[in-house]
Amino acid sequence: MQLTGFDGAHALVTGAAGGIGLAATRILAASGTRVFATDLPVALEEAPEIANVTWSPLDVSDPQAVTAAIARAEASAPLDLGLHAAGILLLDSMLETTPQDWQRVFDVNTHGTFYVTQGLGRVMVPRKRGAIVSVASNSAGIPRLGMGGYPASKAAAMMAVRCLGLELGEHGIRCNVVAPGSTLTPMQTAMWDDPQAGAEAVIAGSLPGFKSGIPLGKLATPEDIARAAIFLLSEEAGHITMADLYVDGGATLRA
Repeated sequence: MQLTGFDGAHALVTGAAGGIGLAATRILAASGTRVFATDLPVALEEAPEIANVTWSPLDVSDPQAVTAAIARAEASAPLDLGLHAAGILLLDSMLETTPQDWQRVFDVNTHGTFYVTQGLGRVMVPRKRGAIVSVASNSAGIPRLGMGGYPASKAAAMMAVRCLGLELGEHGIRCNVVAPGSTLTPMQTAMWDDPQAGAEAVIAGSLPGFKSGIPLGKLATPEDIARAAIFLLSEEAGHITMADLYVDGGATLRA
């Protein structure tokens, strides 16, 4: 079965220049969707040329910039779909996290999610249609050692999207969340000194670190997560909203 609802559609993607965002941008564009793809200016320096894709700089932590970006996207065609994949990682214990670092991770991961999904919802409501997916993290549902700010920011973002979905349901707009586990993106691999040893350690898990391994015995690829997000954007997911879909190979031992 081929997913439908993409040919001729118009989508906004944030965090589109790398990892999950780039994988989703490629899939959407190949499916006939016109993509307004955004990321930080430094990330766009290496963004590839892709047919049906227009690249535009955006810092999602800036509410005025988000509003302007959505307006630019809407100027070419009404937005049917939104995929919010922008995010940053914070690796520090709760006791060592500085107020500045805490603020920054929430500015991007939580406030950025609010600005982007709210903005998309506002332009979609008059048309009574649309689908929005935000990329969170499986850490939003389970405590982690040495990275408290990141799971906290993702948990808040996840609930914000679900609450937005409750409000937008009467307007025919669906809002869902994909919660990836460990995925082979630069965010993940930057934490490893040795790629092979790092991957093996994540798959095996750590009893002292209170972290389960990955039952499927492998890390996700960006395409694994992107395909799950694209399913939730598709017409085949037309009766799914406010869902938080964990795509982590079973690592959190939940659906």
